[in-house]
Amino acid sequence: MSYLKISGIAVKTPQSFQVSIQDIDGNTSRNAQGNMNRDRVAIKRKLQVSWGPCSMAETSTILQAVSDVFIDVTYPDPQDGKIVTRTFYVGDRTAPTYSWNVKFAQFEWKGISFDFVEK
Repeated sequence: MSYLKISGIAVKTPQSFQVSIQDIDGNTSRNAQGNMNRDRVAIKRKLQVSWGPCSMAETSTILQAVSDVFIDVTYPDPQDGKIVTRTFYVGDRTAPTYSWNVKFAQFEWKGISFDFVEK
């Protein structure tokens, strides 16, 4: 069972999955005593995800699932302690080739990697 769903579609289990919890600050500065006056406006997630070797079909399924401007991702969240769904956009997607056999029209991918950044 995959605990990672992109736009409601269960995808192949990633080889690597890392959650970063980021504070988004507005107008933050230090006063004359050197103390920080912080204006935290939001807490957002960034998911760093990578898959190991993938077939052409697996690669296509994952990349098509992240093709919209914003997508819903269901994943295990370490701070919430449960499976959650949040809205993200996707950074640059990388898919290096592993095997390139033009004669038989077969291509395998070494993997796929990208970051989900919360909206």
